[in-house]
Amino acid sequence: MWLARGCEAAPCGNMTPPVPYWRLSSFYLFYFALLGATAPFLALYFDHLGFSSARIGELVAIPMLMRCVAPNLWGWLGDYTGRRLAIVRFGAVCTLASFCLIFISKTYAWLALVMALHAFFWHAVLPQFEVITLAHLHTQTSRYSQVRLWGSIGFILTVVIMGRLFDWLSLDIYPVVVVVIMAGIIGASLWVPNAQPATQGNRLAAEGFLTQLRSPGVLAFYACVALMQMSHGPYYTFLTLHLEHLGYSRGVIGMLWALGVVAEVLMFLAMSRILTRFSVRRVLLASFLLAALRWLLLGSFAEFFWVLLLAQVMHAATFGSFHAAAIAFVQRSFGDRQQGQGQALYAALAGTGGALGALYAGYSWNLLGPTLTFSIASVAALAAALIIGFRLQEQNQGTVQ
Repeated sequence: MWLARGCEAAPCGNMTPPVPYWRLSSFYLFYFALLGATAPFLALYFDHLGFSSARIGELVAIPMLMRCVAPNLWGWLGDYTGRRLAIVRFGAVCTLASFCLIFISKTYAWLALVMALHAFFWHAVLPQFEVITLAHLHTQTSRYSQVRLWGSIGFILTVVIMGRLFDWLSLDIYPVVVVVIMAGIIGASLWVPNAQPATQGNRLAAEGFLTQLRSPGVLAFYACVALMQMSHGPYYTFLTLHLEHLGYSRGVIGMLWALGVVAEVLMFLAMSRILTRFSVRRVLLASFLLAALRWLLLGSFAEFFWVLLLAQVMHAATFGSFHAAAIAFVQRSFGDRQQGQGQALYAALAGTGGALGALYAGYSWNLLGPTLTFSIASVAALAAALIIGFRLQEQNQGTVQ
């Protein structure tokens, strides 16, 4: 039974078991394929249904708002019971079941309910799976990026295929494509063996979550996570519509989304070396500064194709290096019994920032226009750079404690 607990599929002896690389990678492939189906195309689908930019912003913000609540609840449950893989599988099944409600009605209220319900379970999945992945990697945490890059590959394949598909076919088939990807997540979760974080047996293991949260720089880091994701609000909500209005085809837009994630993949491949050479603080600071520049380019110069290419390549920093450094920071800042809550708080604050970003973008898009909307995003990223620069102490290269 897949609700079994403990060491259900991982050897429990003293020997270090081999890393189930392809099983872990397959899950990331499908999970981020779903993100590839929603981030570029969900707003486009709602626009196809006839909703205004304000309503689109609200509908896109709802799943992000659920990240403020759901990951913390599931994170506490995972740390308390240790049954993280069961939570991943349960969440994957319920995500599919609740999203299927979209076939019943397309009214604003019903779609809002579907967005909230499926996101409550979807956001249960990734933070718990991150803990399982890191537990499988044991002391090889630098290999995390090599596993996670398959999520980026899933995203790339989805945006390219769907971009071409919607050049030829109606957006009415969009929910069907999403359901197929969700079924893939369920299948991958059933293939993955379980693993538990190793007991650290040090100061972190003896302290509670709140005590660890108050460690120097930790709260500042989480504030920067929210600001960084807030700055992505216009990008994830309106970039596709923005580029359509500038005359780009959906096929080209899909390729541009894919370019950003290809750059992200290359960054993930390099992150193990980067994090051994540079401190997490420096990597985060560079990511925030490049994000501030990227949003200015997208808001003001997206009609120039070469600028657009440059801005998309910068996704390597605004997501790739940022996310890998953030995961490393969280893992090193919390004990084994608090890993799920630490990753869940990261997801929750990312959701809070993303929701605020989608909401302000929805309301400001028609009122202020793309240039000012992206400029606000740039200010948010710059604020994160200032906070991390002043509040997170410089550490030895490759470490952050």
